[in-house]
Amino acid sequence: MKVLVTGGSGFLGKALVFRLLADGHQVVTFCRGRYEDLERSNALNVRGDLSDSVAVQRAARGCDAILHTAAKVGAEVRADEFEQTNVIGTRNVIAACHAENVGRLVYTSTPSVVHAGGDIEGADESLPYPPSFHAHYPRTKALAEQQVLAANSERLATVSLRPHLIWGPGDTNLVPRIIARANAGRLRFVGKTPKLVDTTYIDNAVDAHLCALRRIEVGAVCAGKAYFIANGEPMLQTTIINGILEAGGLAPIDKHISAGAARVLGGILEAAYWLFRIPGEPPMTRFLAEQLSTAHWYDLSAATNDLKYRAQVDVQEGLRRLAISLKSDVGSGLSNR
Repeated sequence: MKVLVTGGSGFLGKALVFRLLADGHQVVTFCRGRYEDLERSNALNVRGDLSDSVAVQRAARGCDAILHTAAKVGAEVRADEFEQTNVIGTRNVIAACHAENVGRLVYTSTPSVVHAGGDIEGADESLPYPPSFHAHYPRTKALAEQQVLAANSERLATVSLRPHLIWGPGDTNLVPRIIARANAGRLRFVGKTPKLVDTTYIDNAVDAHLCALRRIEVGAVCAGKAYFIANGEPMLQTTIINGILEAGGLAPIDKHISAGAARVLGGILEAAYWLFRIPGEPPMTRFLAEQLSTAHWYDLSAATNDLKYRAQVDVQEGLRRLAISLKSDVGSGLSNR
């Protein structure tokens, strides 16, 4: 099978590229820049931006399937890039599928598209989209997911996966941020009572996408549906965060900030970043405060039944592998500290 991976330079995208190549597939990557490890691989690397419909269509030419992992992530307060990448970019991917007769589209979404601000405890995919969002990332991802699911047809089979908090060796987002904030003395738990969260080890996230790729076809039970993906190991936020710190050779933390104070601080920082046009992300936002102070774990039975997905690497083993990787990074001068 010939597969296009958008966002092939990202944490999940790159892991998918190398797994697909190892499994004997032809792989095309679509990225904005040049990346030595991808160029040394057997993948065909196409440079371009998702907002460029012509470039996206060119990358999709001759492909049987697309794994659409590329997205604008983060907590910036301005909407433009989120709209261009997540909404218009996804629209261009769907259009490329139609123009180039690509029959399968697997979209990487997020559980944040159904987060309304409270606890999510064992819920399934019947959760509705909330009427409003406190951040551009979940809002635009929800719009993109709805486009993907609506595009399911007799010509194009689509499925949306919602992996929660992907982490592991090679992580460029969650793990480095946790370690950097701990090193700076700025890491705090939000809320006095720790909440249960489920996370997704990187190999399991890759497995879920390949399960979907194998099973998505016109008329398949998974076509036109969204699925929560995680390890299936809900645990206290304090446990997983301190586990990551231990893997990085750091001491555990036990400092807290109240959920109310975090939300107020987030609102103030969002306003300041908007008013004074401060580049980058505020260190706290209302959305982040909600995420860090609420429970997030899901009923994975739909993914188990329809996609035959089951996590193969548990959290304990994932942390062991992460510790080895971080020690290797320190030895090679790539430490996050």
